[in-house]
Amino acid sequence: MKTATRLLLFTLLCACSTPTQVTNFWKTNQPAAKTYHTVFVAALVNSVNVKASIENHVSAAAEAKGLKAVKSGDVFPPNFTKENMPDKKVMLDKLRQLGCDAIYTVTLVKKESESRYVPGSGPYAPYPRYGWYGSFWGYYNYWSPMMYSPGYYTTDNTYYMETNLYDAETEALLFSVQSATFNPNSVEDFSKSYTKAIVHELTAQGLLK
Repeated sequence: MKTATRLLLFTLLCACSTPTQVTNFWKTNQPAAKTYHTVFVAALVNSVNVKASIENHVSAAAEAKGLKAVKSGDVFPPNFTKENMPDKKVMLDKLRQLGCDAIYTVTLVKKESESRYVPGSGPYAPYPRYGWYGSFWGYYNYWSPMMYSPGYYTTDNTYYMETNLYDAETEALLFSVQSATFNPNSVEDFSKSYTKAIVHELTAQGLLK
């Protein structure tokens, strides 16, 4: 039931492409102290290709809204580990030198996989809706070929992301968005779907025009 409900939800949300749903949104209740012009975009994921794709799409969306975007992949090498983290002061000083007044981060917080069974083809409805129920041969002749079209198992993947925006000077959190993307067809497809959902949410919340 859990899988069926999720499938129905995402199908209704987006029938033609990879669906991303915003699941939670928070923003500070403090009045805006300034207008932001340049945003540093950092995708905190362990795949260089995914990182580049997300940062490219988010940066393009920011620039389409009149903001300047600086991608983290263009500033810092993508080889950081727990033992090889940049110094906080060095990083923040670099962002400020680049004129960044806001920091946008997106992180994969969880990936959930769930297997489900897809039955073989063939509709079901009781007699007399379908004529093949009216005789033995009609029934047998219809359903017998279905035995050679067996069902199969497939795996649904849901990616849960967290998006935060910080003030580059004070490091204060300005807003946070949680989202879920269901069964993306590709990295590119995922990045487009994620970015579209975030832009839509921020516009609805009055944070983008």
